[in-house]
Amino acid sequence: MSIFSENFLWGGAVAANQCEGAWNKDGKGVSASDVCTGGSHTKSKRITRTIESDTFYPSHEAIDFYHHYKEDIALFAEMGFKVFRFSIAWTRIFPTGMETEPNEAGLKFYDQVIEECRNHNIEPLITISHYEMPFALTEKYNGWASRECVDLFVNYAKVLFKRYKGKVKYWLTFNEINAGAMPMGGFLSLGILNEGTTDFMNQVDIPELRFQGLHHQFVASAMAVKAGHEIDPDCKIGCMICHITTYPLTCNPDDVLKAQSQNQILNQFCGDVQVRGEYPSFMERYFKENGINIEMKPGDLETIKEGCVDYYTFSYYMSNCVTASPDQATSSGNLMGGTKNPYLESSDWGWQIDPKGLRYTLNELYGRYQIPLMVVENGLGAYDKKEEDGSIQDNYRIDYLKKHIEQMREAVEDGVELMGYTPWGCIDLVSASTGEMAKRYGFIYVEKYDDGTGDLTRKKKKSFEWYKSVIQSNGEKLENE
Repeated sequence: MSIFSENFLWGGAVAANQCEGAWNKDGKGVSASDVCTGGSHTKSKRITRTIESDTFYPSHEAIDFYHHYKEDIALFAEMGFKVFRFSIAWTRIFPTGMETEPNEAGLKFYDQVIEECRNHNIEPLITISHYEMPFALTEKYNGWASRECVDLFVNYAKVLFKRYKGKVKYWLTFNEINAGAMPMGGFLSLGILNEGTTDFMNQVDIPELRFQGLHHQFVASAMAVKAGHEIDPDCKIGCMICHITTYPLTCNPDDVLKAQSQNQILNQFCGDVQVRGEYPSFMERYFKENGINIEMKPGDLETIKEGCVDYYTFSYYMSNCVTASPDQATSSGNLMGGTKNPYLESSDWGWQIDPKGLRYTLNELYGRYQIPLMVVENGLGAYDKKEEDGSIQDNYRIDYLKKHIEQMREAVEDGVELMGYTPWGCIDLVSASTGEMAKRYGFIYVEKYDDGTGDLTRKKKKSFEWYKSVIQSNGEKLENE
């Protein structure tokens, strides 16, 4: 008998801006991701305020899920997916974010995607905003720094809730909302583009603007949760946190306190607001010491309290260490890096591989919130090389996922209420941070390369059949044969 529940949601996850392509088709407007050029893990992608005719923008075609969704969802169904996490591109529904009426062609596209999922008995799990806010809102309001975005987002969310009522049970408001607590999240998550910013990895940062933008997202998320429950009482609406699990490098109390502080600001802050419905006390000191003053309207805190989420989802790729001592070796990671952990191996991109950290994280989260949890991103970005026969023997990916699923089993044994698991980039797609195709996550290989070439052919990797057997056995059969 499996440790996981009978209705455990096995599946995979993607995002519109990283897979759909068709960036200007059928009335779609320009999103924040559409003005980001290609890059690599050694060279930052650029943010261009206009589309340059001789520049490569990876999101413009991506893997063209827009025209391949039937083929791709059929492959997901062949693996046995119970759930498919994807996002809706805001600019397909409201091209500038400011229209009074939605774009019907955009709504019809997602009608078809949702119907295709349902035809294969796959539950859609939809992220309403996943790193692709309308660029027009950046130009007019500097993104979420402005209060104007709250009502525009809530209007957008209501359109989705009404259109897909009875067809979509699971929703997430904002992807990795806590990215707004980090400098790189300024443009990525909040659409804030301060004067002088050109490099995505080295943005001109105004912390007060970022945290003001985060407050606006908290209010918007809470309002959307309330509206969603009113429109469709059967739907479940969650939050999504980029969990950057942080350990002290040593038992030096200075290291321990630094790790605690980083966990509070980066991991617990947004979760506390969205799950508990209130700003945690530790943020008062942080705002005071960093000269951050948040403007709140009367009723904001009451709205946040009334709009708590039903479940908590998060991404987990690696863990970081921190230390108060200078001159320590560093490592990279999802949204931010840290001090190198001498006990862990690293991926091709320098992300530390820490399966036991997932068990630790699940226990910490469930102990803090006592609501259902879901791992909606986890995976290994790697260079996939074809063998002479054309096959992709990605045993390294199987090993990574196997060890993380084993630790999820341990967490369930520990008493954690775990709803499901959707590994990231179940089909190869464009990297959010670097704009690369070379950093591949998928069970399905896509013939698409960093220079924009490739015929978009889909091909199963070895991990495809492995994950299929994992799902068939409800997480019991994990061996790589």
